Amino acid sequence: MPKINVYLPDDLADAVRDTGIPVSAICQRALDQAVRRITAIRQTVLGELTDADLAARLPSFTARAVAVLGLARDSGASPVGTGQLLRAVLDEGNNLALQVLGSMEVSTADLTAVLTRAATDEPGDAGGLRFSVPAAHALELSVGEATAFGHNYVGCEHLLIGLAAEPDGVAGRVLREAGADPKAVRRAVSAALAGYSHLRAQTAPPALLNALRQELAPLVSRIEALEAGYPRPA
Repeated sequence: MPKINVYLPDDLADAVRDTGIPVSAICQRALDQAVRRITAIRQTVLGELTDADLAARLPSFTARAVAVLGLARDSGASPVGTGQLLRAVLDEGNNLALQVLGSMEVSTADLTAVLTRAATDEPGDAGGLRFSVPAAHALELSVGEATAFGHNYVGCEHLLIGLAAEPDGVAGRVLREAGADPKAVRRAVSAALAGYSHLRAQTAPPALLNALRQELAPLVSRIEALEAGYPRPA
């Protein structure tokens, strides 16, 4: 059986040795899941696919992420590029990626305006309505981000990181110029999830925390929906 080396940070390597967990079995399972997700992305032809078809083809994508892909498909661009994907994230209007951009003080209106003016042509495969090469790469990066977070779903927040990290597409350039580089977006997503976990752990919140809960209600509802069930929240 072929061998693949996996390099770990020192602290994690020490913890793995101390706990004696079965590294090989865990890595094989995680890699198998990631390969299946990425293969599904690469084989997807959008031309005649409904949202239900997309959901069946990409079962680990959340309902909102599927809706974003549907909006990008409906843009009529061929191939569908990273610019269409980012515009669809913005147009969907009620996803965690928008909350993250807001926390970073990145104006979604400004992003929309820049995307409207920008040339969005990107190289893609011939034959049918497919993702451009950068868009497919961004979706693959999104799968990797979800796996790195330990999530069994791919949401709009993971897609936002993937778009920011993709080096050649329109969306990555627009996001990075707005101050949303992949490291910053990743930190913002992590902070949003950590903040939610801390908020939910409070059993007897004071009046101030109650007010904060109301302000964060859209984010709380979103994450609770994601945690409620796999493969896809309602």
